[in-house]
Amino acid sequence: MSSFIFGPVPSRRLGRSLGIDMVPFKTCTYDCAYCQLGRTTNQTTQCKQWVPLDTLIEQLQSRLSTNPDYITLAGSGEPTLYTPLDQLITRIKNITAIPVAVLTNGSLLSRPEIRQALAQADLVIPSLDAGNDRTFQIINRPCPEITFADMLQGLIDFRSEFTNQYWLEVFIIQNLNTSESEIQDLASCIGQIKPDRVQVNTVTRPPADAETLPVPQDQLEQIARKLSNNAQVIADYKNVHDQSIFTAQRDDVLNMIARRPCSIEDIAQGLNLHRNEVLKYIEELSTQGKIKSQLQNNRLYYTAATPN
Repeated sequence: MSSFIFGPVPSRRLGRSLGIDMVPFKTCTYDCAYCQLGRTTNQTTQCKQWVPLDTLIEQLQSRLSTNPDYITLAGSGEPTLYTPLDQLITRIKNITAIPVAVLTNGSLLSRPEIRQALAQADLVIPSLDAGNDRTFQIINRPCPEITFADMLQGLIDFRSEFTNQYWLEVFIIQNLNTSESEIQDLASCIGQIKPDRVQVNTVTRPPADAETLPVPQDQLEQIARKLSNNAQVIADYKNVHDQSIFTAQRDDVLNMIARRPCSIEDIAQGLNLHRNEVLKYIEELSTQGKIKSQLQNNRLYYTAATPN
């Protein structure tokens, strides 16, 4: 049987995060230019019970002894496409006091039933990458039935109903949403949403579109100050990455890459890790300049960087 639980993995925001991946790979409402998982292969707004609820709970129970900081609903697809999402959160809370976080693109929050399904989560982190429809279409490439106006209103409505922590992630891409007018549009939307925190991010892993460019740290800091007085840059890592379990797995990934070029799938299969775990270590090794990527036959491979 496939494993739908991964980690704990080191998270920039959540410490040691135990992930639940309950939607098939690249099943999403968006086809974001910056997605580190690649292009969306099943773009849909249809909610389904992609994985039996009992299976998720049974697998989760076997991993609770790892004592994560959060149980995180996120993974290979958009988690709000899973039904029954409300029952999943309720049953998690029936077996553990570990807080539940949901990482979502926020595209379906215009639906009252989705907002209600998320009501018992301890933390919800939706995304907002554009302050106008034109840029929304370029960056997020949503399903045709998802309009910018509905998406934004969903984010606003969810804030008015949700009583727990609401953090908003804003992904900044060089030359796409970095102009003064784009930042002003984003700031206006954020002012309407009123999240508890705004977390500003940029490209740190190879994106779906190679021309999607990162923004330097100092520029991100300047943008964050313009977006909101509670905005922070999250592109750096927490000290959780220095814990021995994570350094050992990171070294295993590096050692495998050093022997031969490997894709994400090669590493996941070779080390018996979930794809999302591999991505965490690839991101950190890339940031440290220890590995590099190259495209061969439309597939991304990683190799050890040549020492200077």
